[in-house]
Amino acid sequence: MDLANFREYCLAKLGASEDTPFGPDVLVFRVGGKMFGLASLNAVPPTVNLKCNPDLALDLRDRYAQIRPGYHMNKKHWNTVEIERGIPAVELRRMIDHSYELVVESLPKAIRRRPRASCSSE
Repeated sequence: MDLANFREYCLAKLGASEDTPFGPDVLVFRVGGKMFGLASLNAVPPTVNLKCNPDLALDLRDRYAQIRPGYHMNKKHWNTVEIERGIPAVELRRMIDHSYELVVESLPKAIRRRPRASCSSE
């Protein structure tokens, strides 16, 4: 999966939005105003940060050399993933889905009940 495909997949999620609060070199993907993914535009190889259940995060790091603790993030809850080398696209989509769902589940019930397309800017 390349960075363009990663971006497209993230933005296809209900209520997903992107912005650049950390400067023009890092895309941040949000739902309900909370981050579920970050993409470094200058990293070689291309890397992204994805939220992850702590036990699953450890398992993924054991299975793939391209996954390590989240760079500049809470290392227990975030992974940094090299997206163009060695990890099947289906596995990357699962990781994105998992990150997105973790964030949606953490949103206040009032926001979760609304159609997600209307909560992207909160």
